[in-house]
Amino acid sequence: MDKKRKMKHPEETIPRDVSWMYFNYRILQEAQNKSVPLLERLGFMGIYSNNLDEFFRVRMATLARIAESELKQMKGEREVALKTIKTINRLNAEYNREFEHVMQLLTKELEQENLCIVNEGQLDDVQAGFIRQYFRNQLAGFTNPVWLSKVGLLANETDDSIYLAVKLVKWPDDDGKEKKDYAIVRVPVERFGRFLRLPDRDGKHCIMFLDDVIRFCLPMIFTSVDFDHFEAYSFKFTKDAEMELDNELDAGTMQKVQRGVKSRKNGQPIRVISDAGMPKDLFRRIMKRLSLDKYDTTISGGRYHNHKDLMKFPDCGRCDLKYPAWPPLFKPEFTGARSMLDLIREEDRFLHVPYHSFDHYIQLLCESAISPRVKAIKTTLYRLAKDSKVVEALIAAAKNGKKVTVVIELLARFDEASNIKWSKRMKDAGINVVFGVEGLKVHSKLLYIEAEQGRSIACIGTGNFHEGNAKVYTDCLLMTASQPIVKDVANVFNFIEKPFIPIKFKELLVSPNAMKKNVMAMIQTEIKNKQLGRPAFIKVKINHITDDEIIKKLYEASVAGVKIDMLVRGNCGIVTGIPGVSDCITIHGIIDRYLEHSRILIFCNGGDERYFIGSADWMPRNLDHRVEVMTPVYNPLIKQELRRIVDWGFADTSKGRVVDGSGDNLLVGLGQTGQPFRSQEALYNYYKEQITIEKQP
Repeated sequence: MDKKRKMKHPEETIPRDVSWMYFNYRILQEAQNKSVPLLERLGFMGIYSNNLDEFFRVRMATLARIAESELKQMKGEREVALKTIKTINRLNAEYNREFEHVMQLLTKELEQENLCIVNEGQLDDVQAGFIRQYFRNQLAGFTNPVWLSKVGLLANETDDSIYLAVKLVKWPDDDGKEKKDYAIVRVPVERFGRFLRLPDRDGKHCIMFLDDVIRFCLPMIFTSVDFDHFEAYSFKFTKDAEMELDNELDAGTMQKVQRGVKSRKNGQPIRVISDAGMPKDLFRRIMKRLSLDKYDTTISGGRYHNHKDLMKFPDCGRCDLKYPAWPPLFKPEFTGARSMLDLIREEDRFLHVPYHSFDHYIQLLCESAISPRVKAIKTTLYRLAKDSKVVEALIAAAKNGKKVTVVIELLARFDEASNIKWSKRMKDAGINVVFGVEGLKVHSKLLYIEAEQGRSIACIGTGNFHEGNAKVYTDCLLMTASQPIVKDVANVFNFIEKPFIPIKFKELLVSPNAMKKNVMAMIQTEIKNKQLGRPAFIKVKINHITDDEIIKKLYEASVAGVKIDMLVRGNCGIVTGIPGVSDCITIHGIIDRYLEHSRILIFCNGGDERYFIGSADWMPRNLDHRVEVMTPVYNPLIKQELRRIVDWGFADTSKGRVVDGSGDNLLVGLGQTGQPFRSQEALYNYYKEQITIEKQP
């Protein structure tokens, strides 16, 4: 193939949002994997549903705005958006049918395990009495109907809820007239949960959707009105999250869209899912009050919606139907009496959560908060746990006279309110709170601990300093006292606080400064080395790849014969296996009990391999519109560890799927050994064995 050939053709790249649908479908496929414990498979159904809600709030909303633009100069973007919306709606309908089928199968499997989901028509007398008592003592007052005739637009209601559309009928009187009315009831899941445990029956655990509890109680809810018959059908809607425009589109496109798009009311519904059995007269009334347009999505489904609640399905004590516990492991080097600060100054240290306990990071903060040698602490915070030990340690440091600076990102999607709350509390404690850089999200994961006499240290991670995420997200954290890296980390904070001062970084790859340029240069080095007959390869573990320039450069490397192995969890614009374009690129994706989140880059570099970890994916938003950091890793043992993580992930035959651009997501073959290999399990067992070895005298 001619290297000067224009690489970007429709068949050679996958639109970001279509590739996301393929990714989410992998989660639905994992819910069908018989090797996964039954209750975990229900959890994957919940994750699939929750992901889809956020996708429609954000990405589909953005596409709809572009599609609505009437500016002539937006014609090209509008055509692409319309085509993408059409593809997504087709995939969504196809996947939804499969979802409903899988849910039916899982319900039957639950019954075989004596976990029975019962509805309002399947109750015995004891259970019926239990629900009436539950309504009187708990639900009453939280299930208040609103007459549809009194409702304006449902856009004013929250889209994080499930609703029941109720049809009330009064049988014909002597005049032969039938009376009808319509109402909606919001299911109070946030207060009571989605599921209610009922008294057991015949040795079976009985579980009821809160929707059905309310259906059963409709005569008690509508006691003051004169109707003979009540029927209720569930529906949910998803609203435009609106803020996506500010950080997903390039500035030029964003301005054009803002000027040219018709005015959309804040929080406009863009997707509706309803019970297919809903009567037409009731359905018409609901749809009228949702005020959808031609670019929005409507889906008729089964009896239940908002399946994200399946992530909290009651286990009824059946731990045998869940993954066995993998308690986070404590590294022996950090469990003795020695100072963590001193240990890091001796040698670079490494954590791989959730295999290793995140408590070690908290331990480092707590030690720094009281150390007389520590003068200042600076850190970036993107998302925070509800009861954040990280913040508590930082507040303690401020109270102990340390100069504490926290860069907190107020625009962390859907965590804005939480971050504002924490910001106020930290300010009250005397912490210098910095709200990022105007026009740039601060997404880097950094900690800088300034100590006297050149003994400062730094931590660079791939994930948020969030105790909750650290239990389910796989992330890497480098702790180092290497002064060139430490000084660069300090300069990142200088850049954030004073963005108009030009700063050059000697060790770190920093965006939007020069990260993309450096990555492109390293790919070019592999191309050159391959052409000169030297060793050349690229190994990458990352969340998303959608940047056109990076993709084009990877295709160029493939054309040159550079072997490229990639682990990509989510969006991936690359199509593998195209003759003369991407023959040398192989991409796998892993869906397992932990969310793969770490970003690791390995370049052969002629045999002198270069390793990097950090916060950035290969997307325009990360490379051009955010403050991101990747750090080089020099410690041989940590480099060996990173290589193990990538190679074992790529070798995963139990959970690895082929990401080739087709959306089929076929399982990786068993390979030469013919034995299944599960990378997350292998890593946990390896770390556990290493700890056992280290503890031996």
